[in-house]
Amino acid sequence: MKNLQKTLSIPFIVILSCVLFPGCNYSKGTKKDFRTGLSFSYNGFIVQDVLLIDPANKRMTDNKVQINTRIAIVALGVNNYQLKDNKVFPGMMLLVTDKKGTPVLKADDLFAGDQGHPPANATELRGDITIARPMVAGETYHVKMHVWDKVKADNEINIEADLAVQ
Repeated sequence: MKNLQKTLSIPFIVILSCVLFPGCNYSKGTKKDFRTGLSFSYNGFIVQDVLLIDPANKRMTDNKVQINTRIAIVALGVNNYQLKDNKVFPGMMLLVTDKKGTPVLKADDLFAGDQGHPPANATELRGDITIARPMVAGETYHVKMHVWDKVKADNEINIEADLAVQ
């Protein structure tokens, strides 16, 4: 019985430490969708999923995109922001490069100048990508999206995918 009490007290101490010290955070992971090739990693944030969305606003089943259409990368269930004045302040960088690494679309922060949001309004983050010139059919383009918490910079999501333009 004494050994059982010692065994049970160790997890209790860890849980108690996380309650007493709000900086305690174990949210970290990676995931890859083998159908589309999209992969993402997260640290600090809690993330339900990240998807490639087609022009009809449906989950894509591969990485093929049509020229002159719009697709999106959507991060779902994003939580665990650091609050400032009861608001959250996400940042989002979006970069699309050609096979030589030359940017064809670049946005350093799609939320620049933003005045913050109630936490419930920032659980779904969407980066739209227009598949158009200078992109050309028959080429593959690399997409990187970086999401971060402007109040707690350690919270981040990094997303990558290749898009095969048809």
